Amino acid sequence: MRVLGIETSCDETGVAIYDSQQGVIADVLFSQVELHAQFGGVVPELASRDHVRRLLPLVDQVLRESDLKPQDLDAIAHTAGPGLVGALLVGSTLANALAWSWDLPVVPVHHMEGHLLAPLLEEGSADFPFVALLVSGGHTQLVAVQAVGQYQLLGESLDDAAGEAFDKTAKMLGLGYPGGPAVAKAALQGDCARHRFPRPMTDRPGLDFSFSGLKTHTLVLANSLRNADGEISEADIADVCAGFEEAVADTLTIKCRRALEQTGMQRLVLAGGVAANQRLREKLAAQSSKRGWQLFYPRLKFCTDNGAMIAYAGACRLAEARRDYRVEVFPRKPMDELRPPGEASEARA
Repeated sequence: MRVLGIETSCDETGVAIYDSQQGVIADVLFSQVELHAQFGGVVPELASRDHVRRLLPLVDQVLRESDLKPQDLDAIAHTAGPGLVGALLVGSTLANALAWSWDLPVVPVHHMEGHLLAPLLEEGSADFPFVALLVSGGHTQLVAVQAVGQYQLLGESLDDAAGEAFDKTAKMLGLGYPGGPAVAKAALQGDCARHRFPRPMTDRPGLDFSFSGLKTHTLVLANSLRNADGEISEADIADVCAGFEEAVADTLTIKCRRALEQTGMQRLVLAGGVAANQRLREKLAAQSSKRGWQLFYPRLKFCTDNGAMIAYAGACRLAEARRDYRVEVFPRKPMDELRPPGEASEARA
């Protein structure tokens, strides 16, 4: 079984082919970072237009690299949401058009389910059940996962997602876009113990997150370090970044520990763009070693948005493949509304 996956939820155009016997056999990605960097963030209209330019050549590329023809495919999966509506429509429109012309079924995929399942692409991946920490620019969630489509939301961010807080911290410090890698790079040269940062919502029970207060604390601290000309030294920037990153990593680690204790599970899956953060990985690995958990995460290129995770999620939900070729997307949809593939297809029928 081979599934072509198309990802266009935001600012990265990803296309891949997943083979149920061989795994990911072709995977290409075009990032729009340079396009949006001058604006300090994603411009939705520009993102949509760039997806239009890039998507079809990338589909041609993965077919060439895998030495496959359209008739060798079994389905086309695409991200249906959540995400930017215009960007999602580009992927959905092309997926349905190609499927119609190639006489293939289409599988709409939930973007966050793609992230959640991405670690399962790796050898020695996690067995069900497990707790998943989904942490990205738009989401910070803890989910109890029993099987594909059996998800219980344990906690989520009540305001800014962790990745969004990284981006805003980078912007206030003049580090550019995207913020996560910029803050992490600066933090390597800093002293995380120089300034005291809060670990939000860790002094109370529960598994929800809040990063807006941490972001405000960082802004106030950064402004206090500026000189009369409003400038802040590179050393001060590094220390602020190190303290901020440490606070985020600590907060996420504490909540993960609580989630595992609450559910009685021993497997933790880390996914999403912030899953690439090395400090977070180090802290979770240390806790896993101390407490006997098993920790799983995808390789770095599968942490950010990519076509491989959509192709794999589509393969998992092949029972939901359809041939009505409706172009439908959803900018928002809680993942715990999803159902197991068999149940979902029966409900639709």
